[in-house]
Amino acid sequence: MAQKEFDVIVIGGGPAGYVAAIRAAQLGLKTACVEKWIGKSGKPALGGTCLNVGCIPSKALLESSALFEEAKDHSAVHGITVGDIKMDPKAMIERKDKIVAELTGGIAMLFQANKVEWLQGTGKLLKENVVEVTSHEGKAETYKAKDIILATGSVPMDIPPAKVDNKRIIDSTGALDLTEVPKRLGVIGAGVIGLEMASVWSRLGAEVVIFEAMDQFLSAADQAIAKDAAKHFKKQGLDIRLGAKVTGSTATDKDVTVQYSDKSGEHEETFDYLLVAVGRRAFTENIVDPAVGLEMDGRMVKVDDQCKTNLPHVWAIGDLVRGPMLAHKGSAEGIAVAQWIAGQYGRVNYDVIPWVIYTHPEIAWAGKTEEQCKAEGIAVITSSFPFAASGRAKAMGATEGMIKMIADAKTDKLLGVHIVGPNASELIHEAVIVLEFGGTSEDIASTIHAHPTLAEGVMEAAHGIHKSAIHMMNRK
Repeated sequence: MAQKEFDVIVIGGGPAGYVAAIRAAQLGLKTACVEKWIGKSGKPALGGTCLNVGCIPSKALLESSALFEEAKDHSAVHGITVGDIKMDPKAMIERKDKIVAELTGGIAMLFQANKVEWLQGTGKLLKENVVEVTSHEGKAETYKAKDIILATGSVPMDIPPAKVDNKRIIDSTGALDLTEVPKRLGVIGAGVIGLEMASVWSRLGAEVVIFEAMDQFLSAADQAIAKDAAKHFKKQGLDIRLGAKVTGSTATDKDVTVQYSDKSGEHEETFDYLLVAVGRRAFTENIVDPAVGLEMDGRMVKVDDQCKTNLPHVWAIGDLVRGPMLAHKGSAEGIAVAQWIAGQYGRVNYDVIPWVIYTHPEIAWAGKTEEQCKAEGIAVITSSFPFAASGRAKAMGATEGMIKMIADAKTDKLLGVHIVGPNASELIHEAVIVLEFGGTSEDIASTIHAHPTLAEGVMEAAHGIHKSAIHMMNRK
């Protein structure tokens, strides 16, 4: 049988890969996508980490746990009386699994609609743009393409003091499948995954301790926002211990004992489960034959500004390359690369990629932090609007947090917006658009916002830059 040929083969079917494949097919390119994932049902699934054991399932659990907490702790103030409210973790997990199955199945339908061929199995790039695909049954076939897009994503990092067994010492995948509420949950890492999973199980009644080796909380965020968020998390009962380095762990059938050190010495505590959430690393194992000569940048694939590797017609996107490991960043690269391959215009603006942490309150930001501006010698004016001054936030009973805006002191160009508070994940996109178009804080301030809305807070923060805020005291 002759070797089947394509215009484009994408290796990896996560948010970077499947988006690249669909866009390439839309542009008239004969496209295939290689994906090896086996879903929880035991059947092949598209969507990669994000849809199967990441972004989507974690948000499903966050939503369920938030509804439970709202009914249990905050309904009475609305005049709503509830009885003995209980949570069924198994039902919560079943709902999460159903959402995942629907969305991954939806991608398969999109592949069919756009005539993307799904090559089920493990892909490996060989010389001369040949891709070897090994099926789940172990059968290997080769395919050839003019252009190859590497999009194999990332996997959770592990640390020697806490080896994941997904029994008592779990990673993010294990944390998404607990069918009982732990009495005590230990979490290593106060990053996005650690905070979100800690929030889920804390809301459901677990006592949660988070061990963070760094002395600074959320170092990537603007520190005014990070400090405000930490204050709210503490009120919720999250025990976040900074400068706490885990040095060892011992698991039994019933629990796990953690050894850690901090500035006061050596300590030991016991938990029902220990979640290891210390970050992710690019998945590069056996995706390229060494004879191909793909150039690496540490653990990642080295690419230029257009995601080109050192190999002709070989591209790499998503968590595999430089930049933040965010699904929407990978998707944007996937679209841009597909368009570049097709000879069309493509663009990814890495300076305005939004970041979101789906805790309560939510945390979101885009652009530069005040600390970054100072380090770069940029004179700035900042303004912060508290949600406590928002009529809509008060009506919602969600007055925690604030909106911080940073503008260039000379030109008023918007440099960054940072939010901790209700619906921050949605509010941030007004800022992203203004940042994308190089707008000013005045552009936001002079734009009429509906009343009463949370978005008014963004407008008020912009007015604050010019000492013209109406619903808060202006800085002197």
